[in-house]
Amino acid sequence: MAIDTHAHLEMEAFDQDREAVLERAAAAGLTVIITVGTTIPDCEKALALARRYPQVYASVGVHPHEAKDIDAASCEALRRFAAEPKVVALGEIGLDFFYNHSAREVQLGGFAAQLDLAEELDLPVIVHDRDAHAETLALLRERRGRLQGVLHCFSGDTAMAAECVALGYYISVAGPVTYPKADQLRSAVREVPLERLLVETDCPYLAPQSRRGKRNEPAYVIETARRLAELRGMPAPEMEQITAENARRLFAKMGPR
Repeated sequence: MAIDTHAHLEMEAFDQDREAVLERAAAAGLTVIITVGTTIPDCEKALALARRYPQVYASVGVHPHEAKDIDAASCEALRRFAAEPKVVALGEIGLDFFYNHSAREVQLGGFAAQLDLAEELDLPVIVHDRDAHAETLALLRERRGRLQGVLHCFSGDTAMAAECVALGYYISVAGPVTYPKADQLRSAVREVPLERLLVETDCPYLAPQSRRGKRNEPAYVIETARRLAELRGMPAPEMEQITAENARRLFAKMGPR
């Protein structure tokens, strides 16, 4: 009954075998996949997949790489997309100071604008944060109590995880938790309250260790859940159930199981 809370099924990497990917996900026990748009055209593709497949839901947003493209028209498009019943969140939004494909000030403005839009629409946010921990936290603190969401593919330390939880956010764990050198990440997720943990693939990126360097896909979220269960000293099926329940609580438009 696992849920992959962050995939990119709309991307070109899945164009040749998307049906087979979904079949493998079902065989692995996944009941829901959230496919996450990062540009306006990809949000439209994500929506099309959500309309077509009962197990697929969508999130819509403009990634920090594309923040330079955020304008009134794109915000209006996101507002329109969000009215769809299977759009469960606004995202992937945030800051990426590693690549800096958009200027930092532009990213900050775009992130703030989309956070405000999520508050207006009463949707949770899916937050991308790479090498921008302080700036991300600062913007989330400004909206304390007004927004909730998830730090996707969490890459911070134990202190940051604790503050995110205190601000009302969930911590999502992806394939890197299985990597040999990811000790800081493993230390952080050991301390996160169980009711605030999610699992994801971020596919086609960040395949878990056993498939590292290959294309990731939703079925592989089971390996991440298994490693997370080991870290927390519980059976893997229990971790899958807990993280699935957490996902349904955060992404309320999915409804109960």
